[in-house]
Amino acid sequence: MITDMKKPGIRPVNPAFSSGPCAKRPGWTLEVLKDAPLGRSHRSAIGKSKLAEAIALTREVLEIPVDYYIGIVPASDTGAVEIALWSLLGERGVDMVAWESFGAGWVSDVVKQLRLADVRVFIAPYGELPDLSQLDFDRDVVFTWNGTTSGVRVPDAEFIPEARNGLVICDATSAVFAQKLDYTRLDAITYSWQKVLGGEGAHGILILSPRAVARLETYKPVWPLPKIFRLTNDGRLNEGIFRGETINTPSMLCVEDYLDALKWAKSLGGLPALIARVDRNFAVLDDFVRKTPWIENLAKSPETRSNTSVCLSITDPDLQGLDTEAQVTFAKAIVRRLEKEGAAYDIDAYRDAPSGLRIWTGATVEAADLKVLTEWLDWAFSVEKVALKKAIL
Repeated sequence: MITDMKKPGIRPVNPAFSSGPCAKRPGWTLEVLKDAPLGRSHRSAIGKSKLAEAIALTREVLEIPVDYYIGIVPASDTGAVEIALWSLLGERGVDMVAWESFGAGWVSDVVKQLRLADVRVFIAPYGELPDLSQLDFDRDVVFTWNGTTSGVRVPDAEFIPEARNGLVICDATSAVFAQKLDYTRLDAITYSWQKVLGGEGAHGILILSPRAVARLETYKPVWPLPKIFRLTNDGRLNEGIFRGETINTPSMLCVEDYLDALKWAKSLGGLPALIARVDRNFAVLDDFVRKTPWIENLAKSPETRSNTSVCLSITDPDLQGLDTEAQVTFAKAIVRRLEKEGAAYDIDAYRDAPSGLRIWTGATVEAADLKVLTEWLDWAFSVEKVALKKAIL
């Protein structure tokens, strides 16, 4: 006989478990934005100093090599990736790698928009990685480090040779600040502020290796580049972009918020402390999944499971007879119930992904809140299963 579980007595202090924009850092208030130079030009002395500080702190916290260039660009991580694809590709063949929706989007852009003639595509289903040993690094390679919509990540960069002729373009938006990236094996790295540090949307970061800069200065794409994609002037790198002289107007309010997040990260102990915090968060949720019979990690291999964007499948045996539409409806019912209760916001699976739940465990989330969330997950599942049984009967 299925009965309703008792509703948990407490709620997460911060029920924001969205995978982007993500929760603000613990202790964040509007007061931290009081020094934002509002109404001032980003080209003023104070505007330039804020942007330069953001770049310098990014390098320090992420431990980026001193000869790599860091630029603030428009349109979030998407803008940063598109700038890299349109500016760097076409000089040689390219291997495109995808195992979730965003990686598939980059494949579509290269094949259908850039229309490159020499493209090889390696795709794996949700929950798995492609065979990375098939990649040819004499060609350019494009991949997503952490699949935000599948919860599958590469475990490390060992599959990329240090000595290579092609460039490696890496969308790392839900990995930076949470996983250790080997920058010596990457040439163009992108992310947005709205992920692991809980910053605001609309701004992206593009990081370039010396090899990527050399490509920009020796190769000119055959297609026209919009103004916001242009990284060179007269065949030379526009270094001002990488000193904070942005291509278009940034929000100084968002810059101030990013600075606050970087300073918070530094106060914790920098990148190692952030990674440890994320791993602790993931462990709370993973422990719940391992001992709970109705749910499983979408990522099949423990070695490739994301520690930030955790994608979960509802696998209760009693529900396996439901058709796909009914399974989607059931998962969404859990999401709606938790949101109504103020226990969890925005934890539905991504629209292109298999049905289930997607829970962010990044650095700005508290482990105690995740522990409370697991109790609410069990409760919501029980309530919805009872409702389903009653509807069927």
